[in-house]
Amino acid sequence: MKLEGIKVVDLSMFLPGPVMTQIMADHGADVIRIEPPGGEPSRAFGPYDAEGLSIWFKNVHRGKRSIVLDLKKPEDLAVLLRLADEADVFVEGFRPGVAAKLGFDAQTLCARNPRLIYCSLSAFGQSGPLSYKASHDMGAQAYTGFLAINDNGDGRPVVPGLPSADMGSALTGLVGVLMALHRRTETGRGDIVDASMYDALIAWTAHLSGPVLGGGLSPTTRTHRSIGGSAFYNLYETRDGRFIALTGREMKFARALLTALGREELIPLAEAEPGPVQQQLIGELRQIFKARDFDDWSTFLPTVEVSWAPVLDMAEGFDHPHAAAREMLIDDGIGGRVVGTPVKFADEPGEVHLCAPTLDADGAAIRATGWARG
Repeated sequence: MKLEGIKVVDLSMFLPGPVMTQIMADHGADVIRIEPPGGEPSRAFGPYDAEGLSIWFKNVHRGKRSIVLDLKKPEDLAVLLRLADEADVFVEGFRPGVAAKLGFDAQTLCARNPRLIYCSLSAFGQSGPLSYKASHDMGAQAYTGFLAINDNGDGRPVVPGLPSADMGSALTGLVGVLMALHRRTETGRGDIVDASMYDALIAWTAHLSGPVLGGGLSPTTRTHRSIGGSAFYNLYETRDGRFIALTGREMKFARALLTALGREELIPLAEAEPGPVQQQLIGELRQIFKARDFDDWSTFLPTVEVSWAPVLDMAEGFDHPHAAAREMLIDDGIGGRVVGTPVKFADEPGEVHLCAPTLDADGAAIRATGWARG
């Protein structure tokens, strides 16, 4: 596979680093998880599969190997250093300064192994006034303005449903590591990758940051075309309390739906810029959608050239035939499912490994022989 022969040491926890190295493992990399005494924290986050393993942990650690090390002990630090000497990629998710204090910072490991690609995944990066601040996903969303626009139109932020900062930094880190691996084929030398949740989110604002960069104004959910200011990119409640999403702002979709509804007089409102005029159309569409049940709309809308989607809960979404067709939900062999790999190749597809490492004392082979499999 694409990453066959690439050796990865992963000290990260929770989501960003584990997601990044999970994708690498799916495509052939040999990933060794370094877990703290007691195990990676997500092992304790239920629900659990039929064998008692956390489904969260299983989703992001399947196909990896694991060893428990107390990195404050010299003998365990020595094991880590030996593994890093043989590795291609080293991933850590500590706040700046912690790795140096414990003896495995980028400068130390890259001096020992010049081919090493050392990736730090953090909330705010390795430099800057926020770099030493403790935070998870929502902290990065708060500081970048993402949390402020995560509302239902009333300006009151709510807890986000998706950890976009975690996942964004995971993908940013992965891109950086793969670029460094490619560059190493020419130079023979590794590099240091500094990936952060904060940077990833700001880089994702191409479609949102126009008001900020063009005039110092923040986008709002009532005025911006992509987050609630457009009638044909919005959510509408049905008579039975479910929701339909209109998901395309193109005028051909607006004309088609409004014509099919017999409401051609509303077409000029759809042609207006996002904001007050579009809010009038949103109000009209709310009344229209509220007049029929979800199933009625799900039967009617496919007959119209309009971009739309039923708002499904996660169980419904995972049970949709498309998820199976895309191999994004895989039978785990014990009555459950695991999340599949999102990177698809025609010639060298990834492989979803169903087993995740269990906590036991079976680290002796790694301790004694480095990367030789025990």
